[in-house]
Amino acid sequence: MVVAGAEGEAVLRLPTPCLVVLVGPSGSGKSAWAAANFRPDQVVDSDALRALVGLGRHDQRAGKDAFDVLDLVLERRCARRLTTVVDTLGLDGARRRGYLELARRHSMPCHAVAFDTPAEVCRARNRGRDSPVPAKVLASQLRAFAEEGDHLTEEGFARVHSPGPVQAVPPELLDAPSFSNRQREDPMALRFGLQLPSFTWPGGSSELGARLSTVTAAAEDAGFSSIWVMDHFLQIPQVGREWQDMPESYTTLGFLAGHTRTARLGTLVTGVTYRNIAHLAKIVATLDVLSGGRAVCGLGAAWFEREHKAYGWPFPAPKERYALLEDALRLLPLMWGPGSPAFEGATTTVAEAICYPRPLQEHVPILVGGGGERRTLRLVAQYADACNLFGDAATVRHKLAVLKGHCDAVGRGPEDVEVTHLSTVLAAEDHASLEGAVERLRPSSVAPEAYAAGVNAGTVEEHVGRFRELAQAGVDTAIVNMPDVHEPEALPRFAEVIAAFRAAAATR
Repeated sequence: MVVAGAEGEAVLRLPTPCLVVLVGPSGSGKSAWAAANFRPDQVVDSDALRALVGLGRHDQRAGKDAFDVLDLVLERRCARRLTTVVDTLGLDGARRRGYLELARRHSMPCHAVAFDTPAEVCRARNRGRDSPVPAKVLASQLRAFAEEGDHLTEEGFARVHSPGPVQAVPPELLDAPSFSNRQREDPMALRFGLQLPSFTWPGGSSELGARLSTVTAAAEDAGFSSIWVMDHFLQIPQVGREWQDMPESYTTLGFLAGHTRTARLGTLVTGVTYRNIAHLAKIVATLDVLSGGRAVCGLGAAWFEREHKAYGWPFPAPKERYALLEDALRLLPLMWGPGSPAFEGATTTVAEAICYPRPLQEHVPILVGGGGERRTLRLVAQYADACNLFGDAATVRHKLAVLKGHCDAVGRGPEDVEVTHLSTVLAAEDHASLEGAVERLRPSSVAPEAYAAGVNAGTVEEHVGRFRELAQAGVDTAIVNMPDVHEPEALPRFAEVIAAFRAAAATR
């Protein structure tokens, strides 16, 4: 994708990580473009490899060995999901197809950049070199480019670009500028929730309460309509180390009930294996009463076996955990409803569904987390008020098509299910600030582009576009976690994203 830069120049947006294949004759400017837009460690140059395995950059006898090394380097870098620029002539169709296959094998997008530089410019640059390419060879390259260039768009590259200044962005932000324009021209509504999955904040556990109060107050001021915590007892490996602070979820929500005013409060999501279901009903009802009717009950089948072993809880097979989840979906509304009926499910028996005080809400919303198409989304259609999905807009559209099928099967309208979406977000005002934030926050063992992709690092404007695309796909509430949430400017900055959707939400 090409957009206009600050000075009106064409800016080439590339997803990170990706494999970038340069195509053009000698003297077309490939190496200069790569050096201007990528770090040296991201560029794999066939001439440099000739110098490594032969007598110099122009040792043609070392060509085969150089390309053998190039293929090995590309394989290893793609396996590590590192953005890599292939700086060769790129005029061999078989080699280009090999690069495409390599990228597919490692689930990386592969983009081509075609250098359609005028022949006279290539010849002039070539004559100025210390070791120019023979004129006949360059003429052959120019002819080959004219022939091969016609086929590039048919070969399967994600996109074929003309050279220009590069903005490397996470894949989900690639088309954000066009969607951001749509949001300005024709606003859509979208609610936002804040998830707090990590509590390794400055000051440690002695300052956790005060910082949590500050963060959640700032979240409400920013316009977040809900606040969520994970229901885990050890920090999960996707987020951090198991010895890092992980406060108990419902105790934390009870604390937040007294330190927030408007935001709905819930877990994303409660593991059904961790508590007796009737006891869970009592916990959620109490949270609803003490928060003034703001509780949401998130449920999931549980997955973290290490945690179960550490605390001595049984970890049943998936079939039994899903049966327990279905029992919870049936029992909880009974516990919160009138009377005290008996309940007998596949895994759980309750003689009397007694729960006082009852929730303030006439109906406590139940959200089911996960996108499993055969079981999870079927349970959502049959029992739940909301689902929670992951992934890009295309994934969301697919999951919602599956959910619609399940809703049709049980005679329910899919519009009755609120669609929430969870992702990580790092936002900054501009790309320079964003690069600084990535460097400040990323672990030293993680490449900048890998970290940026993992946290969806983008400008405020890009995030407006990303969330507009998700809203168009069917998302009602975007729940985000922010690696810099403890920094004073993070939430006020994200408030600009929320504001782009607030006016439409007010009329919803």
